[in-house]
Amino acid sequence: MSSIPLNQRRRVFTGLILAMILAALDQSIVSTALPVIAGELGGLNHLTWVVTAFMLTSTVSAPLYGKLSDMYGRKPFFAISIGVFLAASALCGAAQSMTALIGFRALQGLGAGGLMTMSQTLVGSIVPMRERGRYQGLFTGAFGVSSVAGPLLGGFITSHASWRWVFYINLPIGAVSLALVLASLPKVARGSQHAIDYAGAVLVCIGTSALLLLFNSGTAAFMSGMRMTALLVLAVACFAALLMVERKAQEPVIDLKLFRNVPYATCVSASGIMAFAMMGSLVFMPLYYQLVLGETPEQSGAMMLPQVAMMMITSVTGGRFSVGLRRIVVLLSIGVGLECAGLVLLAVLAHIGASVPWFLFAMAVLGAGMGIGMPNATVIVQNSVPENVLGSATATMAFVRSLGASLGVALSGGIMAFVLKREMSDMPASFDTQAMLEHGMSAIAGISATQRVQIEAAYRTAIGASLVAGGVLMFIGFLVVLSLNRRQAR
Repeated sequence: MSSIPLNQRRRVFTGLILAMILAALDQSIVSTALPVIAGELGGLNHLTWVVTAFMLTSTVSAPLYGKLSDMYGRKPFFAISIGVFLAASALCGAAQSMTALIGFRALQGLGAGGLMTMSQTLVGSIVPMRERGRYQGLFTGAFGVSSVAGPLLGGFITSHASWRWVFYINLPIGAVSLALVLASLPKVARGSQHAIDYAGAVLVCIGTSALLLLFNSGTAAFMSGMRMTALLVLAVACFAALLMVERKAQEPVIDLKLFRNVPYATCVSASGIMAFAMMGSLVFMPLYYQLVLGETPEQSGAMMLPQVAMMMITSVTGGRFSVGLRRIVVLLSIGVGLECAGLVLLAVLAHIGASVPWFLFAMAVLGAGMGIGMPNATVIVQNSVPENVLGSATATMAFVRSLGASLGVALSGGIMAFVLKREMSDMPASFDTQAMLEHGMSAIAGISATQRVQIEAAYRTAIGASLVAGGVLMFIGFLVVLSLNRRQAR
């Protein structure tokens, strides 16, 4: 498909860029609005489920989109993913309770799983191999641009209109993206004989769901030792069975043979780790800025600006320099190293209660690492596999990345909730700790200045602890990427 005319390719690429912006806007706008949403609908202690429900369904659906697009063509599944995403966005905007919002976010994730997978897969299909670094850099740059607009736009909308419009804003962007791709992307002939791996799909869904339920703090209300053990056993059993099923499947959902390719396996792992770090910063730093530093939603959105601005700059400039596998691997190592440094710095700054300028610097370091690392990991993955499995390979990377993001939100949220409850247990008896845990900002607004200082200290400690997990995992990811760098140097 890379032989399509240049003008036609540009129209398709524009539609795909808009789809990437659609997904990025949804993540970044929602993260800024989450404290206000929790204050209106209640359930701050279930806050991570607004993100995790979305990530759960997008995670389990991503490999299915990739495999089905390899079998039946990219175009119809791109259309399906955007259609589901837009319908769910409208429902999210109309939600009247936290439970309804979480449910609609889960539906939205079913569309998002295909949105990210199909956008990146189609780039690999329509762009020649030698140009993929530049195009993937532009993709990440678009992600950065929309992320710049996302927190600022989300904060502005939340402050001056309603948080519901952070979901409605998806509708016109998605409509334009869908029209461009459907009108310009050529049809691809279906394959003749295919076997859908239903067993593998079911095992992926159940195993991933059990794993995320195990780590998510939102399940703490009903979680007992026996139930946690049952979820752990179920997750392990499903993934063990998945390994056996995928070895024998004629057309596996997750092709284990791809992981014999060292560059592929390394970059897929690195993508999951980078997603872990990214979602932690996107979800919890706006919460820190609003609950601890006392910023408005609009101001907290502006606080994210250094991260996304540096991400945009480094992704575009890095894409121009990513010529040749050796250089791409070096850039990937630099990117992951900067991400590790940024997360560690954020954790330290949160622990000591640093001032705003220091956080702006740390966010810039984190964004620079993301902009350098993410597109180069994608390029290595797509250049290391043949065209006939490009959809499966990209979808597997999307699956691991989405799983990493889900675990990042779930595990970091679990750590935050555990530390926060421990800190709240030391509060005076006059404190309504349940109201603090349920409503966050709206509950804090009604207490005295002395009590507010104590509550802010509790949130500072809890959110700071959640950032430590991302820093530790990013250091492990840095060591993994360095091993690939040394391998290429031989």
